[in-house]
Amino acid sequence: MQAFHDVSFPLSIAFGASGGPERRNEIIQLSSGAEKRNARMAYSRRRYDAGAGIRSLDDLYEVMAFFEARRGSLHAFRFRDPFDMKSCSRGATPASSDQVIGTGDGSKRRFRLRKTYGEGADAYMREITHPLASSVRVAVDGSEIQPSAGFSVDPATGEVVFASHAVPANGAVVTAGYVFDVPVRFDTDQLNASITSFRAGQIPSIPMVEVRS
Repeated sequence: MQAFHDVSFPLSIAFGASGGPERRNEIIQLSSGAEKRNARMAYSRRRYDAGAGIRSLDDLYEVMAFFEARRGSLHAFRFRDPFDMKSCSRGATPASSDQVIGTGDGSKRRFRLRKTYGEGADAYMREITHPLASSVRVAVDGSEIQPSAGFSVDPATGEVVFASHAVPANGAVVTAGYVFDVPVRFDTDQLNASITSFRAGQIPSIPMVEVRS
């Protein structure tokens, strides 16, 4: 049975990966020479290849064990995207004001984390489902809330859950900052490893693809 394993792909190897978001658009050229373009996917999907992250035999053995434990492509897991892993820019520290995640109505307790790319009507809003729970910072109308006093992070959905005594008031803007992982699975059922010297080895390709629940 397929499942999500709440474990992280080795970070040191992930940071050597290549990849990024994928879109699927249908482009039809009309007889007039004009184009008609349609989005075939409402959300982007990320693909990665961590083969370049293998730098030692220890790395090789670690990935082989991780692959076996996931039963190849059967079970999904966490992957830290080296290019996009924070609510803020890569070099900054997440702040509670980074991303607007909703507006209170006086009774709503659960707010899904999200990250916005671009501005205005053309902005793309991405749901974040696997934050690093300890990194999540939250503010209501600009005032930061401490986790111990007002909120928690649901490990199953990644949502911010306010305590009953700290529910945001009607019209209150809820913002958040965080570090996050991408849920992925291996996009292959075979790894081709080789030992190139006494202390070095390689796995030329370790493809992974984002999964959506």
